[in-house]
Amino acid sequence: MRIDQHITWVYTTDLEDTCRFYDTILGFEIIRDEGGARIFHVTPASAIGVCKALPGRIVQPDGSMISLVTADVDAWYDRLARHKATLRGAPERLEEFGIYGFFAEDPNGYVIEFQKFLD
Repeated sequence: MRIDQHITWVYTTDLEDTCRFYDTILGFEIIRDEGGARIFHVTPASAIGVCKALPGRIVQPDGSMISLVTADVDAWYDRLARHKATLRGAPERLEEFGIYGFFAEDPNGYVIEFQKFLD
């Protein structure tokens, strides 16, 4: 038994604005467009899905986080800053977790962490 792919879903009341964030600001390619739901390619085996809020599927970013592992933390920070994305501070070392990274938010308040492991 194995898992072939992973999709993390976020929900929104403004599908176009949220998809612009993942497409234009983050530069992720849309690999599936079902109208009210779109899937963005992140890595060969992972994706982020954006779906309009429906009954039982609500915008609820509290307590969730998408972590994206990259060697280019500073470049991602600069890109998001240029696009005036919501940032929660500059990149920093978090020795407790052995990472270097920063936090941003998508238009719905979902936290996205850009990090690299220090070891």
